[in-house]
Amino acid sequence: MSLSIQTNVASLESQNFIRINSNFQKDTISQLSSGYRINNSGDDAAGLAVANQYAGTISTLTQGVLNANNAVNTLQIADGGISNISTILNRLQTLATESASSTFAGNRTTVNNEYQGLLSEINRQASSINLNTGGTYNTNLVTYVGGGDTQANSQVSVNLTGANNAVDTTALGIANTSVAGGGTSLTNNTVLLSDTATSFLAGGSQVLTFNIGSQTGNVAVTATVSGGTNGITGQAVVDSLNQQLNSYGVTAAIGTNGQLQLGGSAAFSVVAAAATGGGNAAVTGTGTYGTTSHGINTGDYNVTTSGFAALTANETLVFQTGSGNTTVNLTAANSGTTANLVSSLNTQLANTGIYAVVAPNSSDVSLQSSSSFNINETTNGAGDPFGLTAPGAVTVNAPSATASATGNAISALASLSTAISDLGLTQGIVGAGENKLNYAINLAQSQITNFSAAESGIKDADVAAEAANLTKAQVLQQASLAALAQANSAPQAVLSLLKG
Repeated sequence: MSLSIQTNVASLESQNFIRINSNFQKDTISQLSSGYRINNSGDDAAGLAVANQYAGTISTLTQGVLNANNAVNTLQIADGGISNISTILNRLQTLATESASSTFAGNRTTVNNEYQGLLSEINRQASSINLNTGGTYNTNLVTYVGGGDTQANSQVSVNLTGANNAVDTTALGIANTSVAGGGTSLTNNTVLLSDTATSFLAGGSQVLTFNIGSQTGNVAVTATVSGGTNGITGQAVVDSLNQQLNSYGVTAAIGTNGQLQLGGSAAFSVVAAAATGGGNAAVTGTGTYGTTSHGINTGDYNVTTSGFAALTANETLVFQTGSGNTTVNLTAANSGTTANLVSSLNTQLANTGIYAVVAPNSSDVSLQSSSSFNINETTNGAGDPFGLTAPGAVTVNAPSATASATGNAISALASLSTAISDLGLTQGIVGAGENKLNYAINLAQSQITNFSAAESGIKDADVAAEAANLTKAQVLQQASLAALAQANSAPQAVLSLLKG
């Protein structure tokens, strides 16, 4: 190589390497200081794009885990409320079972007061956990967790939509249940004994006439309610009737409709006379059958003759009960009048549990029993009291659930059994939802770990390697400077050629 003073090629080369080594040292220091291999897009543009995708996915999953944990907490609150409602349902079953026994000697009104209070508490708690009908959580609960290949796969759904998944009394089908003692509401009665602002029979009295069934005929019972000078309350009316009727198996109460109800184990019919002497009547009574208050014990199985007329030919009836069949023969001689028909029926049906009573209009007969029975007419007589034109079955009415002492409670037990089953289904959905969310959280946490590792592999600096590179860069930098010093002194060697 020729010697030159104008251009010091060696120096230029040394300067270039100093620049390269300085950049190498700067980049190494940047990586060690930041911990990242990529500190700007120029370091690795393609790698940075991939790493940013990983970073976005990690951010989504991190928030998704928070979403899922919040959803689990929400479902746990609902689960706790449902468990408490389940406990209340158990108490309701206890109360209903207590009231459903015909031997219960307590006050069914007191039992029903607690029962109704617990129904209100179920509604309050269902509303508190937002699982009442139409409540905030009575819907399809969707939690965005992320990590899926589609939006749908990134979501976890817990479907609590619809009335079947609400846990208030309406959704559970027990809103209108009761364990109060039932009774027959009298036809044509409009008087509300529940009106505490009204006093009844002030200065007057009112008579209710009962026909009560027995094996030999009817026992006629007259119950008179007097209001005294200032009148009495509706409850006092009921108490007065119970004092006079309890020994006959008839019970008076104020029904859920606020009116007088009569029930019990006895077969009976009743009709109310008009109130006398002044004051508000306890029941609507005019003395005329078509408009006065009247009724029979519809809490029993019952059938009433239609358009009684004296028999002109024999009639044969077969009564079927749980203990067997009983044949009853009706003739013009033993059934020519309503009174004779009642007496004949009761005599021949002795020990069957079926009783005949004169119906309120005094021209028909009501057959009643606390146990089910069937009637089959095998011989049809002229003047048939059951209104049949040919032999056949006589329709027997089933008891009204609200007309017997135990009917309301028995009906409530059936509804409560269904409610407990429905509540269990909702609780199962909530529990399964908690598990789904926990599984989703576990997957998201695993994905966060794996995506973070992938991002780290692209962006993070290898500290051990970069520490070695820093040492290498520093040595190269020092060597480059030393070489530059040598290269800069090289032109001086040319001067030795000029010495003479």
